[in-house]
Amino acid sequence: MKKIFTLLLLSVAFISCSSDDDNTDNNNNQSVDAPANYQFTRNGNNTVSYSGQTQRIAMAEELISALKDPTRDQESLNAMFAHVEGDQDFSDLDMLELNASSKNVRSKTAASADYFSSNSTDANAIKANFDSWISSQANDVFPNWGNTASPGNAGLAQELGGSIRYVNEKGLEYNQAFAKSLNGAFLADQICNNYLSAAVLDAGDNVTNNDNDVLVDGKDYTTMEHKWDEAFGYLYGAEEDETAPVLEADSFLSKYLYKVEADSDFTGIADDIYDAFKLGRAAIVAKNYTVRDEQVEILREKISMIIGIRAVYYLQGGKSEIANEDLPSAFHDLSEGFGFIYSLQFTRNPMTDAPYVSKSMVDGYIDTLMEGNGFWDVTPETLDQISEDIAAEFGFTVEQAAN
Repeated sequence: MKKIFTLLLLSVAFISCSSDDDNTDNNNNQSVDAPANYQFTRNGNNTVSYSGQTQRIAMAEELISALKDPTRDQESLNAMFAHVEGDQDFSDLDMLELNASSKNVRSKTAASADYFSSNSTDANAIKANFDSWISSQANDVFPNWGNTASPGNAGLAQELGGSIRYVNEKGLEYNQAFAKSLNGAFLADQICNNYLSAAVLDAGDNVTNNDNDVLVDGKDYTTMEHKWDEAFGYLYGAEEDETAPVLEADSFLSKYLYKVEADSDFTGIADDIYDAFKLGRAAIVAKNYTVRDEQVEILREKISMIIGIRAVYYLQGGKSEIANEDLPSAFHDLSEGFGFIYSLQFTRNPMTDAPYVSKSMVDGYIDTLMEGNGFWDVTPETLDQISEDIAAEFGFTVEQAAN
């Protein structure tokens, strides 16, 4: 009996030692502690870098402002969208040196590794949509800037509160459609489907180099660290201090994360996103790719939620303004809703690795909204049905999003 007991003890000890050895060798089993804020250093040097994202966000800001300037022409607007290094397309009133930059917005629109690297047909069609909105604003709306809009005729529409909206013949503000669609086609797509993609994070020798702290030549970061930072930059790139983001730092995802956070039904989403970015980056430093990938799933879900919530919010806002008999205000809300609906096809459901709302569904919603005279005669019933459909895909209610 004593002999059997001794053998049992030896077996337990062997299993325990083997388990300890596995934990030592397998970084994926190591715990990861996130820092208090998004701040990472190596040998005393900052390793966080996303200047390209900051530049592209600034370019997009100037472009959407230019889309409201009737003195602009199609050529200059196209040049801002597809900027070529050295061309004088931007004001350059800040220190970002946008004109000297090799970056542009168009090349990163519908350009993610996961959704578009093998789908050039959709990528080209989506870019063509943005091109057409620029063209139509310059050639249809700008020439009618001083005319009163009516069904079938572009021009101005004045809200009961006094604000003037400039719309196409169907009541659509192209500048709003363009700007809000960038939230998905440009920003969310690059975050969720490109820089957080295994195809990008783990490309080539990235994992081996990260495991061995092999740095990018002349830099203080590994390639994997940098790719994660670039994803971070598409949301926080306009912040003055990424270690203490205030949100609403730009007109895109930052602004709408701020608005969703302010809705009591969704309070906490801003911390969820920031904490996931911090922990995922810390996991890369710790070489724990299991924790990293868990944060990717959180980020895809939460960033996608911003788009879904605001799509429903603006549809319901438009419905309310129709009830108030203020069609110009409805046009404004519905134009923003148009852009967020368009953005739905770039969301990422971590359970399916597909958009929460497919491109075909998005196309169907857009066609429904634009049929006939478009926003001039869209019905509350149609807006409710689309809202219910979108909310069901994300798992929130129309009432929650409409606040």
